[in-house]
Amino acid sequence: MQRLSTTDADFAARLAALTAWEAGLDAAVEQTVAGILADVRARGDAALLEYTARLDRLQVASATELEIPRERIDAALAAIPAAQREALEQAATRVRSYHEYQRQDSWQYRDAEGNLLGQQITALDRVGIYVPGGKASYPSSVLMNALPAHVAGVAEIIMVVPAPDGVLNDLVLAAAAIAGVDRVFTLGGAQAVAALTYGTATVPAVDKIVGPGNIYVATAKRQVFGRVGIDMVAGPSEILVICDGSTDPDWVAMDLFSQAEHDENAQAILLCPEAGYLDQVQESIERLLPTMERADIIRASLGARGAMVLTRDLDEAVAVSNRLAPEHLELSVADPETLLPAVRHAGAIFMGRFTSESLGDYCAGPNHVLPTSRTARFFSPLGVYDFQKRSSLIMCSEQGVQALGRIASVLARGEQLTAHARSAEYRLK
Repeated sequence: MQRLSTTDADFAARLAALTAWEAGLDAAVEQTVAGILADVRARGDAALLEYTARLDRLQVASATELEIPRERIDAALAAIPAAQREALEQAATRVRSYHEYQRQDSWQYRDAEGNLLGQQITALDRVGIYVPGGKASYPSSVLMNALPAHVAGVAEIIMVVPAPDGVLNDLVLAAAAIAGVDRVFTLGGAQAVAALTYGTATVPAVDKIVGPGNIYVATAKRQVFGRVGIDMVAGPSEILVICDGSTDPDWVAMDLFSQAEHDENAQAILLCPEAGYLDQVQESIERLLPTMERADIIRASLGARGAMVLTRDLDEAVAVSNRLAPEHLELSVADPETLLPAVRHAGAIFMGRFTSESLGDYCAGPNHVLPTSRTARFFSPLGVYDFQKRSSLIMCSEQGVQALGRIASVLARGEQLTAHARSAEYRLK
């Protein structure tokens, strides 16, 4: 891992270079994805069959075979070990309970002139959730994407998950059963995003697509935004740990590993005002890394994008963290609540030495679909609010329109929009 200090003259430049990431802006990928989207839009199921055979090495006779029968999903739930089923169900209960607090209700009021004003909250009709496959399977992503949609009141949830070589993960299907997913298709990549966006004879079009994927999925989501809603465009996983130097260094090393093991582009950063502690964590990393199953991926991630940063104090550490707006922020300090008010930009904040990021990934309750690549400056974690929309309510009384109509008339004529003005004036006494 690189070693940086905030007192270095070139610190800002080195930090910016280390954390730079432009997900999905590769010109060749953009062109490839645009071609896939156009092809699926034009040829529908026929294109899906070709891409699934070529990219996922899954041959099926007809597009209807891309849908997993309900019996297969239920069988997966029955087949997984009891301990795994219990863990999924407990996690689902906690995730659902947390998201119940996010539910928004319609509201209205009447002003002094008797005009009714308000907001009506309605759920989306149909959403698509993308669940990654390939290098790993993520049943936790099924829960995190589907359960907030259920709490919001979405009528139908469509799930797509790639099945390379026809291999399906029972734990993922079991999670779909527990989370109440309505239909599941063995589709991945940009072609899955295209199918959910435009619809085919077999795959229904949705109103919004959520869930993380590879660079092709991220690029496809960016390109279809506007035709459908999306949650966010996700980059590589990130963790930033702020430590006061008193947490067991093995704990912090493993917390850094927990994101680095996702892929070679993941980012793990430690900020601490104690130089000696950084040395201790480095020793832990070197000792523990050979014991990890994904040691090669972790080593590549830490070597390319990881860093240990010596700060003047904890306040400066928080300032650096705000600049980076990390996906996951651990406040591994004695009194995290004193630092919390200064934290402005982070996807999720894990407070205290005992709160590992992994608890949030699986079962604490808050959503693990989080903004990356500094987008926590303006994006929020996935939540119930992503599956609800708001309609404004306006109902004028005969008395109330007299004041509002005159205001509208003046402003409309100032903009030289005569029809606007006259439509308001017609209602004046």
